[in-house]
Amino acid sequence: MQAGAAKAGPGGKSGKAGKPVADGKGAKRAATAAPGPSGPRPARLSAAAVLTAVEGVALAALGVYMLIEGLAGSPDSPRQAEMGGLTVLALAVLPLVAARGLWLRRRWSRGPSLITQIVAFPVAWTLINGGGALIAAGIGLAVVAIAVLGLLVNPTATEALGIAPRD
Repeated sequence: MQAGAAKAGPGGKSGKAGKPVADGKGAKRAATAAPGPSGPRPARLSAAAVLTAVEGVALAALGVYMLIEGLAGSPDSPRQAEMGGLTVLALAVLPLVAARGLWLRRRWSRGPSLITQIVAFPVAWTLINGGGALIAAGIGLAVVAIAVLGLLVNPTATEALGIAPRD
């Protein structure tokens, strides 16, 4: 096997996108994987990825806090606090995976990130109506959600993700 070649999977067929690979019988075929995006990542897409990741990290931190509070603290309902923490941790996965996809310029990642931003608006509204320090958190969340939505619908970002405009 050549240096730098991919390890053969079942049937001995594997390789990098667009490069011919041996099928074990001496014949060569083109790999079916699509080539990755070319050129530099636009700053708008990088900003959307970073902001989406920040949202995911904040959700994960909240989930860990709720879980620890449920286990070690004295909440009204420990079971509810623990399940809430686990739920928030599970919900943190969506923006984190979407952020990674945006960073790697994966076309599929735009949808989960847009969904995360849309879901952020009712959460922001609830925080704003909570009063006190929650008002600032709600406003911050709403601003980030609006910013990411604007960044993701921008033609530069959509082109970088390989999403063509509809005719």
